[in-house]
Amino acid sequence: MTRSRLPLLMTPLGELELMNALRLRVFRKELDPGEIKAANAFFRRDVEAGIFALKPLSPGIFEQAKLLARRQTVALGTRTLDLLHVASALVLQADTLYTFDRQQEKLARTEGLKLA
Repeated sequence: MTRSRLPLLMTPLGELELMNALRLRVFRKELDPGEIKAANAFFRRDVEAGIFALKPLSPGIFEQAKLLARRQTVALGTRTLDLLHVASALVLQADTLYTFDRQQEKLARTEGLKLA
């Protein structure tokens, strides 16, 4: 695995997806609530330590997402949340996008983002 430049940028959308993904793991009986509490505490410590930098979803991100939708959705079938994630990376000038979503990855590659 390559080293990433810190801080890693995260929007409230990314934070919500992380927190919801953890709770889905409880629903699926893959984690227990205590593990979620611990994971949340680790995440908060990482934010305080400067590993993650929380950045707002600015109006510019929504404008970029609309532009991406016009350019890419008909060809790629892109979902709105994927548009917002990729638009966030572009507007915040992230050097790398971290994703586990194949559709989001296709959009990011099409837009010239480096992926990890």
